[in-house]
Amino acid sequence: MNEVDKKLLHEIVDDDVEKTEVYNIRKNGQCIGRKSNPYIDIISKEDGKGIDVYVKENTLFGIVHIPVIITESGLTDVVYNDFHIGKNSNIVIISGCGVHNDHNKNSTHDGIHRFYIEENAKVKYVEKHYGEGEGTGKRILNPVTEIYMKPSSHMTIDTVQIKGVDSAKRKTYAKLEENSTLVITEKVMTHGKQKAITDFKVKLKGKNASTHVTSRSVATEDSYQEFSSNIIGKTKCYAHVECDAILKDHGRVKAIPEIYAKDVEANLIHEAAIGKIAGEQLMKLMSLGLTKTEAEEAIIQGFLK
Repeated sequence: MNEVDKKLLHEIVDDDVEKTEVYNIRKNGQCIGRKSNPYIDIISKEDGKGIDVYVKENTLFGIVHIPVIITESGLTDVVYNDFHIGKNSNIVIISGCGVHNDHNKNSTHDGIHRFYIEENAKVKYVEKHYGEGEGTGKRILNPVTEIYMKPSSHMTIDTVQIKGVDSAKRKTYAKLEENSTLVITEKVMTHGKQKAITDFKVKLKGKNASTHVTSRSVATEDSYQEFSSNIIGKTKCYAHVECDAILKDHGRVKAIPEIYAKDVEANLIHEAAIGKIAGEQLMKLMSLGLTKTEAEEAIIQGFLK
């Protein structure tokens, strides 16, 4: 890896990946590094278009890094990664994609991740997206996440779009069986003429299944964001969706909530709030000596924490 590669990895993954216990590094559509252990195995798909990650039953405190970096202008990289999480395991998966584009052709990464989570298993999935480069070619990321949760399983998703991504379409689809829990936190910031679209669809099929989805977004300059959620409760279950957004300059945000209760005991809630930075907050920080720009930045960073 060269210095550009290392910088991209640092932006999307906090750790030195090659010093971790289990990892798979993908660059420009090819695997450039991999390591497994006796409890977590990473195997290439036969067609070379992705990997299967197998976590054995009762695996505790396992950590897997699967970063993707793209430095080739004009490349469209499509990858299918399947995660098979064994019963009673507890695993952390750290993903993400960094794109560096210094030329005039678009660079695109479409990552399709499918999770098959067995009974009583716990998964924390962390995903960061980042773009950079001086070229006119766009940096495009279209992640798709499919989740199939067996009884009493638990999954937490933390997804962040840091900056520099010109276009993103994020789709998440989940089916939850009884007593399973899915918690999703999304943070997105856009600027310039960037566009980010999020589409969540969760089916609560089993009794006492639950989900909590939180989206925090900041749209500045001429950027556009769209948040769509579709929650279906088929039995006694619970869902809470929160969409909070800050607008600055000519930024635009559209929220499309849909909740569908198919049982009298389905408890489904959706809340949305979109607005500009509060004047009281600005005045308070400016009274401490900050400029208006510095105060706005401090408020935005605090909102996205």
